[in-house]
Amino acid sequence: MEFEKVIRERKATRLFSSKPVEDEKIEKILEAGRLAPTAKNLQPVKIYVVRSEEGIKKLDKATHGRFGAGTVLIICGDKEKAYSRENYSSYEMDASIVSTHMILEATNLGVDNIWIGLFHEDILREEFNIPDNLIPLVVMPLGYKSKLCPPSPFHNIRKKISELVEYK
Repeated sequence: MEFEKVIRERKATRLFSSKPVEDEKIEKILEAGRLAPTAKNLQPVKIYVVRSEEGIKKLDKATHGRFGAGTVLIICGDKEKAYSRENYSSYEMDASIVSTHMILEATNLGVDNIWIGLFHEDILREEFNIPDNLIPLVVMPLGYKSKLCPPSPFHNIRKKISELVEYK
C-alpha cells in the first residue's frame, strides 16, 4: 500500500472478528518496530506478544480495550536502557515511535489495530511478570475488523493545518 494511503486509512478498530492474524504478518509488524528509530539507537523497548488463551485472560484483567482481538502487543519502554540526561529519559518517546511504526505496518498489511493507553499497569505487571525497569506504555490489539464494528467517531475530525503549523 502507498504510504499516503496507509496514513489516511488507518483507523482505530473497536471490534475485531475471530479471524486470527497470520504469523508472517505478526513477524512483519514486529520487524517494523525493530527497525524504528530510537534515541542513540539504544532500542530500549520490550514487546510482549499475547496470543494464548491464558495470556488473553490475563490481559482482560488489566484492560477492557481488547475489543475481541486475538493478538495483542504490550509495548514497554526500558527506563534502564533508554538515553537519559538530567530530568529526561527517552523510553516513552522511543516506545511511542516503535508503536507507531508497528501500527502503520499493520495497516499496510491489512491488519486492523488500535492504540490503547487505558489499562491497569499494576495488573499487567503482575499478570505478565513485567520487571520494574520496563514501563508498559501501549496495549495494541491486532486483528481483522468485525463487520459489526462501528465507525471510529472522531477519525475524520482534524484541525486545519494552519492550526497546527506556524512558519517562522
